[in-house]
Parts: sequence; C-alpha cells; structure tokens
Amino acid sequence: MGQAGMAEAAVRYLRSAGTAPLARPVEALPRPELRCVRENERAPVDQTEFRRVLGTFATGVTVVTAPPAGPGTSPDASPAGFACQSFSSLSLDPPLIAFMVGRTSTTWPRIARAGAFCVNVLSAGQAELCRAFAVRGADKFAGVEHTPAPVSGSPRLTDALAWIDCTIHAVHTGGDHLIVVGRVDALGTGDDEDAAPLLFHKGRFL
Repeated sequence: MGQAGMAEAAVRYLRSAGTAPLARPVEALPRPELRCVRENERAPVDQTEFRRVLGTFATGVTVVTAPPAGPGTSPDASPAGFACQSFSSLSLDPPLIAFMVGRTSTTWPRIARAGAFCVNVLSAGQAELCRAFAVRGADKFAGVEHTPAPVSGSPRLTDALAWIDCTIHAVHTGGDHLIVVGRVDALGTGDDEDAAPLLFHKGRFL
C-alpha cells in the first residue's frame, strides 16, 4: 500500500461511507520524512529488546468491535473485531479515547468503513475470548454472546467489564501503527463492576 498506508485508506473509507456522523473530518497527518538506516549507523533500539522491556508494563486488554457497514454491505455480513491492548483514555472535554492498530491489520479497514466502534474492556475470565479475537481469518464472533451498543450498533460483548461506544474522531500515523482517536458517544459497565480485569504482562495473561 506504500508509505501513505492505512491512514489515507481510512480517510477514503470514511469519506465514502455515509453511515456514521463524524465529530469532525478525519485527516491523516503529513507524511514524515523517512530514510533508511545507513550501513555505518546502528538502529537505535533492538526490536527484541524493545519488546522485552516494554513487556514489563502491564496493560489491560480490550476487544475493539464495529458493525458491518459501508456501501453495498450485505445484510448477512459479520461484524468486525480484534484484540487490542494499546488502549487509553485521552481527553475528558471533549470525551476522547484512543487505541493503536497495526498498519497491516485486516480488521482496521472494516472498522474505518463503519466510522464507529465499541471498546470492550475484558474481565479476568475472558482470556480465551481475547485469544479468539487475536486470530486472523477466523469467524471471531462464532458462539460469542453480544448485544448492540446503543449509538453505533457495534457488538457489546457479554460479561465485559465495561464498554465504550465511539465515533471515529481522527486517525494519526505512528510508525508501523495508526493512532485512532474516538469520540465517546455512550459508555457503561457490566453487571459485575467489582470483577477483576484481564491483564497482559511479559507475554502472558494475569
């Protein structure tokens, strides 16, 4: 897809889809100047070491979902979803959240076409559910109980600790990932607010 990558694709999808109102137009940031590392230069950080050190930071785990949407979408089309641990609150006024997704993700273009998504915060007993949503090419929603989020209609996963229903607000480039900012339209918690969260630390669930 070239260096313009998924951010520009997202802009095209959102402009062509008339399904969800946006808080403001989604625009990709200007393309940064890039160059290869020369033979006499060292890459600043070894990727294996980067993963090892950053893995010491424990994170919560979410599943980001979106309804089937876009021009010509079949009524029988399945929703989209993927496991995501790169999630954060961003702003209180206006209420914004953010998640990061790899440029090579096959699920992100479907979320971009929908123009909206729901973040499902997983509980400690949902590790297997998370693994199911981390697999490519499978029917991720097979046997998964869910109800539609009130604004976007994105799947709210049963027994999740919390859900956050959002409209895509902006998409920014971030190296080999995209930074997706969502404006919160509705949110809530599950039936058991005292349940423990699912955590990921040093390559395993806690």
